[in-house]
Amino acid sequence: MRAVRYHEHGGSDVLRVDDIDRPEPDDAELLVAVRAAAINPVDTYFREGSYQPGNLPWIPGSDFAGVVEAVGTEVEGFESGDRVFGTGLGNERQGTCAEYVTTPTDRVAPLPDGVAFDEGAAVALVGVTAWRALIDHAGLEPGETCLVHGGSGGVGHVAVQLATAAGARVTTTASEEYHDRLEALGARTVLDYARDDLADAVREAGEPDVILDHRLDDYLQFDADVATLGARVVGIGNEGSAAGFENVAGARSKELTVTLMSMFNTPDISAVLERLARLVADGEVVPEIAGVYKLDEVDSAQADVVDTSFLGKLVVEL
Repeated sequence: MRAVRYHEHGGSDVLRVDDIDRPEPDDAELLVAVRAAAINPVDTYFREGSYQPGNLPWIPGSDFAGVVEAVGTEVEGFESGDRVFGTGLGNERQGTCAEYVTTPTDRVAPLPDGVAFDEGAAVALVGVTAWRALIDHAGLEPGETCLVHGGSGGVGHVAVQLATAAGARVTTTASEEYHDRLEALGARTVLDYARDDLADAVREAGEPDVILDHRLDDYLQFDADVATLGARVVGIGNEGSAAGFENVAGARSKELTVTLMSMFNTPDISAVLERLARLVADGEVVPEIAGVYKLDEVDSAQADVVDTSFLGKLVVEL
């Protein structure tokens, strides 16, 4: 089979397409013929060596959607020909930028007939991340106000929709070019993150009960300034320390709860994927696809995911 791999850590130029043997599923695994895989910033962290995957050479990619090719002898609930999507690969297991991938059943779920393979791949990692942050960690409730930093991002645009579907009042930040689309996706208030009076504008929209932040190094102090009493802040992304936090007393006076998380620690990915599938099938969550690439263009996709401004996700079609 054809698979994108890197044999050493470095820039996107270390990626190449290799012809390798097709993997075989273990007793509790599925073999999936990949129809689409998504590109995420975390892929570049593994490639560069900031995060350590398994032994090189390594196949990047966490998300996939495709068709079950074979099932292990202990697998129940799946059979050859099923449409599925999943995430959580590319960490301690080989990733998804390949024609075939093996996956445990706890990282995969059925893909509804009305949901395209591109959409399944695009929503998987970011959807589980947003769900884990807002529902599991923050316990977002109907009627609360939720601030999503970076609403145009992969996680951000899904988080806006999940929070809206949960009955929250959503404020988000983004470049002005994305404001209309984010309002269409459910945000009540969309603010330019570069405006000088951003803190005042966030408070005017409603002091947030829940904040989803992908740049805590830069915004944790800001979060403390705008949050309501007892607010819950969840930090995702590659940056997650409190280096930018200056006013501990101010945070204490607000009784903030700050949680740092990784999608890869989700205890039951498949259960979250099943709920996401229903939301996508019902039109409650729309995975925005900003760009489509071929397998031999994964190097360009990985460069674009960190260097180019866009709303939504980048997807590789096979």
